[in-house]
Amino acid sequence: MLKTRARGAALASGLALLLGSTALVAPTLAYAQQQSGVVQRILVQGNERIEQATVVSYLPVGVGEEVTPEKIDLALKALFRTDLFADVKIDYQNGDLIITVVENPIINRVIFEGNSGLKEDKLRDEVSIRPRGIFTRAKVQSDVQRIVELYRRSGRISATVTPQIIELPQKRVDLIFKIDEGPKSGILSVNFLGNKAFSDNDLRDVVVTEESRWYKFFSNNANYDPDRLEYDKEQLRKHYRNRGYYDFRVSSAVAELAPDKNGFVVTYTVDEGPKYDFGKIEVQTELQKLDKNVLAALLPIREGQTYQDEAIEQATDALTFAAGAAGFAFVDVRPNYTPNRETRKVDVTFQVREGPRVYVDRIDIVGNTQTLDYVIRREMSVVEGDAYNRALVDRSRRQIRALGFFKDVEITETPGSAPDRTALQVKVEEQPTGELSFSAGYSSVDQLVLDLGITQRNFRGRGQDVRARVSVGSLRQQLDFSFTEPRFLGRDVAAGIDLYGYRYDLSDYSAYKTTTYGTTLRANFPLSLNARGSLRYSLRQDEIEIADFYCDPAAPVLSLALCGQRGSNITSLVGYGVRFDRRNDYLNPTRGFYVDFVQDFAGLGGDVNYVRTEAEGGWYHGFSKDFILSLTGSAGYVEGWGGDAVRINDRFYKGGNTFRGFETAGIGPRDLSFTRADALGGKAYAIGTVELTVPTFLPEQYGIKAALFSDVGTLGLLDKEDKQCPPPGSATCPLGARDPSIQDDLSLRASAGLSVFWRSPMGPIRFDFSRVLAKENYDKTETFRFSTSTRF
Repeated sequence: MLKTRARGAALASGLALLLGSTALVAPTLAYAQQQSGVVQRILVQGNERIEQATVVSYLPVGVGEEVTPEKIDLALKALFRTDLFADVKIDYQNGDLIITVVENPIINRVIFEGNSGLKEDKLRDEVSIRPRGIFTRAKVQSDVQRIVELYRRSGRISATVTPQIIELPQKRVDLIFKIDEGPKSGILSVNFLGNKAFSDNDLRDVVVTEESRWYKFFSNNANYDPDRLEYDKEQLRKHYRNRGYYDFRVSSAVAELAPDKNGFVVTYTVDEGPKYDFGKIEVQTELQKLDKNVLAALLPIREGQTYQDEAIEQATDALTFAAGAAGFAFVDVRPNYTPNRETRKVDVTFQVREGPRVYVDRIDIVGNTQTLDYVIRREMSVVEGDAYNRALVDRSRRQIRALGFFKDVEITETPGSAPDRTALQVKVEEQPTGELSFSAGYSSVDQLVLDLGITQRNFRGRGQDVRARVSVGSLRQQLDFSFTEPRFLGRDVAAGIDLYGYRYDLSDYSAYKTTTYGTTLRANFPLSLNARGSLRYSLRQDEIEIADFYCDPAAPVLSLALCGQRGSNITSLVGYGVRFDRRNDYLNPTRGFYVDFVQDFAGLGGDVNYVRTEAEGGWYHGFSKDFILSLTGSAGYVEGWGGDAVRINDRFYKGGNTFRGFETAGIGPRDLSFTRADALGGKAYAIGTVELTVPTFLPEQYGIKAALFSDVGTLGLLDKEDKQCPPPGSATCPLGARDPSIQDDLSLRASAGLSVFWRSPMGPIRFDFSRVLAKENYDKTETFRFSTSTRF
């Protein structure tokens, strides 16, 4: 609490300052208007901080010039406009122009008292007055209104703010905003009148305003805000118009204060009107290169469907995109509506015209404090001088956001230097891209895990990716380093190198350990607007270790198919990939699809020969921000060549995070000769997933998301020699015959369950609760798993 001496006198003086001294101005003007003559000297009186030369610089008259009442009036106005003075008096006497000023004080401190509902930092961000700034009454009054408005939006409409000042030496003051927050104005009830198609409960889910309840302590919408009522009216309009109610309107939205003033009763009066379907859907265009019949076939709406505003917007976007793909960067698509209230149908005609030509004048990058401008500019699909194309601007935003350097990316249009010019402002909000992490934990996948990692995804603000990691766990030990240059040699080619070494102890799953050391050179480059290609070369050494006592021919306790894999080999492979991506957001897609195809050829030197092919794809559809359906699938096949069989560490293993409901390497071929029932891996697999993101009804800041899923797939197909009876053979398993203890089939497996994703303080975590729907007797299943999230 601020303590000062002579507080009462100071406050009285402060209130006088707040009231201003406009009463002194009128006499000064009247007195000045009687003066005229030539100025011999200019004298400034009353100034303490401000230099005389500064005051004189604002005057419209100088020494040797004739002064008139008009010029004195201009001088008074000019000095008052500077906000440096509380009062100004100008007098002309015997050639001397005397300027008498009373300086406005300097703000020493800005203090808030009585605020508990809003933090002081939020109030400081709202007000314009700052310490060491000039005190003026207008600024104080403006800031009082800002604070009151801030409280009003937080539901405290009776809040009052009283400004007070305390004078200090050297023309300084402390400014105090005394705040009486008043009670929070809650919402007692939200009512609807005139609704027949939807119940009150249905419409309460549509509007943002919520009824106040004791358990809604996290909600910011359970209080009265007039602006929110306007937003609710628009939400109601969207809800009805997207369900066929073309004539819908909100007659009124009224908030009445309860008699005991403990809250508001909000009532929306609606006029639903009849329900409409789409009638005739036509496309008209005068552009010769565009076929209206082809354009009509691209429309996502058909006659007889329920009328929806969203469908009209999607159709407009589809036509704009199609025209842009045909080379028309400037098109104007306007839907014309003809409602027929007798048949209750709405005919829609889309007029496609050539729009006014607009070019990009300049591109401004704002908000980037670490990332260099050119890193952002090179992701833009348009540059200065290009024709403006909304599809390319939207693509630019997605590409910048896909960098992962920014929390948010907005691209807005501002007027250019001419009517046919527009400027683009790219506003970014940076987020940390460097990470130094040390963690210890327990996972059902890796048991005890210790991690130490250094990552910088935007090294030196140039977009370069540098990673170094050491990971030690019961299942794996890993050391790797990677560097990626996203624009190698100034071209749109991402080039990188990986150095790695890891050791997997799979003795609990497949009775062997593998150690790998290697390096990979890779490059990624564009093939088309939505497709990218990749090339890579890898050289690595793999060593498979199996204890000797497991493979004693006299008394084996392990499959000889595994024992034959022991030893060290060098793999030299070259690979390529193609990715086609039409998702609307690369990080959190809600629309679109992608297809990924990769193929590796091992045998360019080294000891191992095989060809491995994998494909992956996904399709996404968001019904709302909380309900997002995704269909994803993957398949792979590996085959040896040159007489080589596929080694056990080059086969596919599925389960765990790749097939929920089954343990790591839980599905696929298995040797049942011994109680261990070792997994042998497979040469072919196919897995499909259906996943529906569902709301958790928890505050977004908790960082918890959930999804229902169903996985279905298969894994199998060993080489013939891996399924034969081992020497010396036996009566039940003759040498060269198929070993009945080795199970290898491509039968279908399936599971379903719930995945919960939590962005915890310790890092992203995923919980999987699964139920197996189809399996083989020898598969290894599980009902619960927690692990590091692979998708959040």
